[in-house]
Parts: sequence; structure tokens; C-alpha cells
Amino acid sequence: MDIFDLLNMIGGLALFLFGMNTMGAGLSRIAGGKLEEVLEKLTSKRILAVLLGAGVTAVIQSSSATTVMVVGFVNSGIMKLTQVVGIIMGANVGTTVTSWLLSLTGIEGESIWIQLLKPSSFSPVLAAIGIILVLGSKGVSKKKDLGEILLGFAILMFGMETMSASVSGLADNPSFTRWMTAFKNPLLGMAVGAILTAIIQSSSASVGILQALCTTGAVHYTVALPIIMGQNIGTCVTSILSSIGASKNARRAAMIHLYFNLIGTVIFMTVFYILNGFLEFAFLDTAATTSGIAVVHSLFNIGATVLLFPFADKLVRLAEITIPDAKKAVPEIVAEDVYIDERFLARPSFAMELCRGKAREMAKLVERAMAMALDVLDVYDEEKADRVIQLESVADKYEDVLGTYLVKLSSENMTAEDSQSMSIILHSISDFERMSDHAMEIVKSAEEIHTKGLSFTKKAKREVQTLSQAVRDICDMTVESFCTDDMDKVMLIEPLEEVVDTISKQIKGNHIKRLQKGKCTIEMGFILQDILAGLERVSDHCSNVAVEMITIYDNDYNTHEYYKNFSKEEQDNFNEVIRQLAEKYSLDKENAKQGKAEEGNKE
Repeated sequence: MDIFDLLNMIGGLALFLFGMNTMGAGLSRIAGGKLEEVLEKLTSKRILAVLLGAGVTAVIQSSSATTVMVVGFVNSGIMKLTQVVGIIMGANVGTTVTSWLLSLTGIEGESIWIQLLKPSSFSPVLAAIGIILVLGSKGVSKKKDLGEILLGFAILMFGMETMSASVSGLADNPSFTRWMTAFKNPLLGMAVGAILTAIIQSSSASVGILQALCTTGAVHYTVALPIIMGQNIGTCVTSILSSIGASKNARRAAMIHLYFNLIGTVIFMTVFYILNGFLEFAFLDTAATTSGIAVVHSLFNIGATVLLFPFADKLVRLAEITIPDAKKAVPEIVAEDVYIDERFLARPSFAMELCRGKAREMAKLVERAMAMALDVLDVYDEEKADRVIQLESVADKYEDVLGTYLVKLSSENMTAEDSQSMSIILHSISDFERMSDHAMEIVKSAEEIHTKGLSFTKKAKREVQTLSQAVRDICDMTVESFCTDDMDKVMLIEPLEEVVDTISKQIKGNHIKRLQKGKCTIEMGFILQDILAGLERVSDHCSNVAVEMITIYDNDYNTHEYYKNFSKEEQDNFNEVIRQLAEKYSLDKENAKQGKAEEGNKE
């Protein structure tokens, strides 16, 4: 092997790793985040989690990617440690698919059908189809993703063929043979396998390199077996690195991955070499083949999973002992988790799904804060008042985290649907945050009334209660339509906002009349003005969310002109909805119910 063979080896390795990365990225994108959703939702049964972990890893061709994903799930609070054990076990089984694909390079035979199974025969065809799909696609599309998968696979196989060809001259090299013989020492072989895998952070890639070396005929099973065991330990480095700076449970998930492979390797090696001492396995001194490597790799990972599956809870406990809980501190006032793991930025579809989930959480939190604020305005409750202030602080965190995350995510390749969702969320989170601010201001007004011993007249209180109910309803309607994309409900928000404005004006007019008659004080008037302004603005923000949803889904971003462009029929329907809502929240109707006798009395 001369310098040119070495350069070919390096080039082949580079193509191999690039092809694997390209194929895995294409497979992840074409899945559109669905694989991650399946992992998240269907892990209640551990055996099912194992199968899912194996399936996802087989699809994205990377156990490291799956385990990093799992660490992210745990860090985001989406999964518990007891759920991820099965996925980690399954990921180790799924990664064996790659070694079987790579074993195709070792196919030999004169038959044309056998020759067609060799990657050197069909990879060029896949590459040609892939490049046509990529060049013929504009922007992000499933067709382009499929093309990248085919190109990645072709490059992967071409890199494998290049590596195999570059090392073929080592078959008769005595120095190489002596060098490989040194790895017959199990501990040394495991160390080499672990270090190589840790450096390139891919057990599939390091197994591929070993399979390429096997084509020389100088690598025996006595050497290959400990290297394969070491590769399974080295692949844990990726998940450990991804857990640095993460939560305790995320680091525990990485430790579960390490312990699973470490314990499995120790048991396998101990039992195997004890049996070999008695039985002297003859195959150890024969030259390893690409398919033989795949068999050993599969037997170990499947065997370790079967062996350790009943002890999954013990692995969790071991990880908890390794990374113990700190002494219990004073619990945080707010328990809501507003963290979104940046590990998912590399998977835009699922990252966007996480953002949708967090945006819905924020919307519901704001809805809860507003409902509590209106309750406090009606009947003062100090505990609820404090809770509204806490929720407002959490809403601020949601806006900050979501806004920052979505800006980072916007630089990734995204589908048209995800881009729409991003626009709606980015426009809406500021409105939801402002609604929480107004909820806090309403609570402060209620607190001022309570502290100073002030009160509304009975009629004024009924009017405020009617307006509060309208605002409560528009908030509920906005949050529900935002969370479910219910466009029928969205269309009712703007008419109700018009009604809220009308009611507010009526209350102001009625207050002036009461003030002139001496039935209300100027001080209460100032407080009433603040409350009405806050409620009006809340309905305005609800309207903003609704109009953003309508205009973005209709691809019409001229928000201010949207309702002005109604046809006569649309305008008539719009006015009819306003009329019906105005009747529902009529102040005169409400006052008539209470009777004229209470007209000027104070509470």
C-alpha cells in the first residue's frame, strides 16, 4: 500500500461518511418529523419502544442520531427515563441494518443476477436518478429529499468500494498482517474499536471501515470480534457529548446508553472467551468477511437486548445512582417548562412540531391567566391574583424562548406547511404575551379597588361582568381556534371584537351619566377607564391572532385591508354575526333582567 492507496482510502472514507450523512438527513426530512412523533407517543409498552427504536434507527441509518434524539426528548421533559430504555435498546438493533447493506459489497459470483446485487452495479443508476430528482426540484420538496437519499446511498456505497479497493494491496503485506495480529488481545481490540468510533461518532461507519479491511483477507474473527465490541462502546460518546449541559435526566439517558453497551459487552466477552477456552472455536482463525461482520454485529446487539430487556428498570436505577439528585432546594414558584431543546434544530419538521406544542401551551396559559384575572375582578382573591402575576412571568419566558428558537429554525429547510405555522406563531406569541400583561394590569386594578375599599354601583358591576364575559369568550375562542386551526371559529373573533368595543363605549357613556348624577366617584372612574382599556386591548390582540391566521392561510398578508375587501354578501354576513353577538351581550337586556329597582344602589 503506497501513498496513493492511502489517499484513496481517506477519500473513500470521506465519501462514505458524507454519503451516510446525506442519506440519513434525506430520510429524516422525508419522514417529516413523523418518526419522532411516533417515538414520543407510542412508548408506553417497553417491547413496543424497542421495536420503534429499531425501526426509526433502521430508517435514519444512525443509532447515534436516535439516542441523541432520545436525550433531547428527556431534556425537554417529553419522555421519562423508563420510556427511553426500550428505544435505546432498539436503536442498537436497528443500527445493524447498515452493516447488512454494506455487506453487499462482498457479494461474489459469476451469475448476472448476483452481479446486479453488487453496489457497483446498481449504485450508478441510483445516483443518476437521484441527481435528476435533485436538479429537477425547486426549494424543499419530497422529490428532492428522495433524490438526496438515493445520492447519499450511492455515494456511501461508492466510498465503501473505494476503501475496499485501496486496502486490497494489504492482503500480501506482512507488516499489515503482523499489525492486525496485535489486536488479537481482546482489551486492545476493544480499545481500538471504541476510540475509532468515538472519533468519527458513528458505529455504522466504523463497522463499515472494518468490513472494508476484511476484503484483504488479513483480518480474522479473533481480531474483528473485540473491535466490534469496542465499537458498540465508542458509539455512546455521541449521546454523552449531547447531554453535556443538559438536565440530570438527559445525562442519565446518555448513561443508560453507555451502561447498556458496556454491560452487554462485558457479559458477551466474558461468556464467549470462557466457552472458547473449553470449545476452541475454529472460526476465530478464519478470515472475516463483510457478511460475517454483519452477523457478529447483529448477534451481539440482538443478544444484548434480549438479555438486558428484563433488567431495564435496573439500568434506570443505575443511571440515577451515577447521577444522583441534589439536595432538595426550595421548589420553584412556577413549574411550567418553557425549554425547547436545540438538538432538534437539525430536524426542522419535528422542531416545528415542538414549537407548535409550546405555542399551544402558551396560549392556554394566557387563557387561564385571563380567566383568573376576570375572576379576581369580579370577586377579589389574593391567591388567584398572585397566580396571574406568576403566569404573566411564564408567558414572557414562552415568548422569549419561542421567538429565539424560531429565528434559529428559520434558517433550516422547511416545508410550506411548517413555514406557515412559523409565521402564525411568530406573529401570535407577542399578542398572547401582551394579553397576559393586560391580565396582570386588570388584577392590579382589582387589587386597588379591594385595598381602598372602593366599589362599583350594581349597574356598573353588571355592565363590567357582561363585558368580562364577552372578553372571556373571545379569549376562549381565540385559543381554541389557534390550537386546533379551526377556521370557522376564527371567523367569529373579529365580529365579537367589534361588539366588545361597542360595549366598552356604552359603559363609558353610562359612567359619565352616573358621574353627573353623583352616583359614582371620579376615583372609580379612573379605575374603570383602566379596566375597560385593558379589556378592549385584550380583544384587539385576539383579533390580531385571528386575522393573522386568516391572512396567512389565504396567502394574503395585507392584514389591515383584509376585512375592507369583503364582497357585499360577505359584509352582510359579517354584520349579521355582529348583530347576533350584540344581542347576546346586550347591556340593556342584562339590566332589564336585574330590575329597575337596583338602578342607583351601590354595593
